[in-house]
Amino acid sequence: MLRKHIVFYGWVQGVGFRYRARRAAEFYGCTGWVKNEWDGSVVMEIQGGEENIDRVILSIERGTYVRIENMAVKTMPVDENEHGFQTRG
Repeated sequence: MLRKHIVFYGWVQGVGFRYRARRAAEFYGCTGWVKNEWDGSVVMEIQGGEENIDRVILSIERGTYVRIENMAVKTMPVDENEHGFQTRG
């Protein structure tokens, strides 16, 4: 189990990114949140198994109109009390 803070850059707002992220995270049993930023990027904190986190990202990338050009990734401490996956702002 691990937790990642990921900032996505590219064509990531206004294309259903957050919706896809939430659906994929729920499908693969990951927890966390996703939100749009003022600069056009999308920030996500996600926790789960490394393989499942990778599957969530691949599911988002496969979405129509989504184009991830770059990601900034940091590993964070796991939040043992977190349940579910939320869409914010």
